[in-house]
Amino acid sequence: MPTVAPRTETDWVSRFADEVIAEAERHAPGKPIVCASGLSPSGPIHLGNLREVMTPHLVADEIRRRGHECVHLISWDDYDRFRKVPAGIDPSWSEHIGKPLTSVPAPPGSEHPNWAEHFKAELITALAELGVEYRGVSQTQQYTSGAYREQILLAMRERKAIDAVLDRYRTKQKPAAPKKQQKPVDAEELAAAEGSGAAAEDDGSGTGGAYYPYKPYCGRCEKDLTTVTAYDDATTELTYTCACGHTETVLLREYDRGKLVWKVDWPMRWAYEGVTFEPSGVDHSSPGSSFVVGGQIVREVFGGRQPIGPMYAFVGISGMAKMSSSRGGVPTPADALEIMEAPLLRWLYTRRKPNQSFKVAFDQEIQRTYDEWDALERRIADGTAQPADVAAYDRSVRTAAGELPRTPRPLPYRTLASVVDVTQGSPEQTLRILSELDPERPVTALDQTRPRLNRAAHWVSTQVPADQRTRVRTSPDTELLASLDEGEREALRLLLDGLDTHWSLDGLTTLVYGVPKVRAGLAPDAKPTPELKAAQRAFFALLYRLLVGRDTGPRLPTLLLAVGADRVRKLLSA
Repeated sequence: MPTVAPRTETDWVSRFADEVIAEAERHAPGKPIVCASGLSPSGPIHLGNLREVMTPHLVADEIRRRGHECVHLISWDDYDRFRKVPAGIDPSWSEHIGKPLTSVPAPPGSEHPNWAEHFKAELITALAELGVEYRGVSQTQQYTSGAYREQILLAMRERKAIDAVLDRYRTKQKPAAPKKQQKPVDAEELAAAEGSGAAAEDDGSGTGGAYYPYKPYCGRCEKDLTTVTAYDDATTELTYTCACGHTETVLLREYDRGKLVWKVDWPMRWAYEGVTFEPSGVDHSSPGSSFVVGGQIVREVFGGRQPIGPMYAFVGISGMAKMSSSRGGVPTPADALEIMEAPLLRWLYTRRKPNQSFKVAFDQEIQRTYDEWDALERRIADGTAQPADVAAYDRSVRTAAGELPRTPRPLPYRTLASVVDVTQGSPEQTLRILSELDPERPVTALDQTRPRLNRAAHWVSTQVPADQRTRVRTSPDTELLASLDEGEREALRLLLDGLDTHWSLDGLTTLVYGVPKVRAGLAPDAKPTPELKAAQRAFFALLYRLLVGRDTGPRLPTLLLAVGADRVRKLLSA
């Protein structure tokens, strides 16, 4: 593994860590520093939501590296209302709309006790693989245990002050609509960009002229289709009616079946937990939105401070259309970890500032992403990497707790994918080919190339369409061979004559690119000209047609190794 040089220049993570440590020392000296994330398990927690976790994780991890005590809280917003039935779920689940997520049955066939736990489980496993250290907080547990009782009573006493803050924004003109995008975003990408939905939730206004920042869940139907009709500050007696017809009067100082509306709930938690750093998506950051309003409510009502809160940008998906998912085609961190190693996925979130958008590749682009990663490792090994790139790499392969598991012999991802494709996953054939890639350092066991080999194999089996899979011919294309002109025959002879002396990945690369050069009377290492490049493309297309029956395929050196010298001679001998 490359030795990582000390950082000599700060990256975005270091800069935020500087700010957070300074802020914590000013306002909460001697206490653990708190970074926070919030996730709603209302459905699959996708790769866009992962930025909500990775941004504070990276900052918290840097703070820990510096020797400070730091807690990364993940608030599971599992006491949020069930808002809609996602794709692939029986429409009968609509009868649960309005209930807390923890009161909704899990999807059919799930082993989990409720809807929220079902969708939390997959992410919890993925976060462990990603090395994310955190403390989970269930909002169902917090609200139903009475943990927030004093904060709820305070909010109800200060409801006029809260209403006044909200009113400052209700009367403002709406911001101008954004300019029309030049490039359409498809429906699946829009779904991936969607936040928890909390940003658009009811803020408690419109309840018959009076404002109440608390929303009970109905004692009969369990839904939040309720309206508070009266509240007495002295006794805490609260009366509500529900759309189901139920009416109830309760003592709020003893009642634990309801929650503060989102724009009050969020700042309440900032004060309750002492949060110093928490990012938010664009849906929370526009004028009058929950982050902006919350900054005033936390100061004026709860006596706390608004955390340092960068806005994070959209995370897109490349190749989403090929995702075979009953969940609406929105990939999750678990989906990504099936085709890429954890350090690579961490790197995608580390190398870009939070306000920069990026895409996670599920299509052929994943090979280029891996090439970039491997090139970075080489630059680090030879000392030519830029300090910010070194820092991003370092944060990707290790945390304050230690190194993440990695592949001992990280062969190029595109090579592994090609080998798996051609061999149809045969372990014996895969090992034969991998052992011949570099005769001076042969692979002697497939475990040396895992888990990267497993990730590449899963990518081939799930993301490469059947009509693009490689199928080597079982017999020569005699008709095509008979139609070749003398120049094409000579090119094949030059290739076949050089197989034995060039039988390695590098050797075959030199050979296949060199044959057109030799035929043109040039040295094998001659620089390519436009004419020479055209000759090389024609030669490569001929080889592909003779070997796999189409004009393109895996990289030829890898394909030749996969086919084997004897079979190559059989298929190319005119």
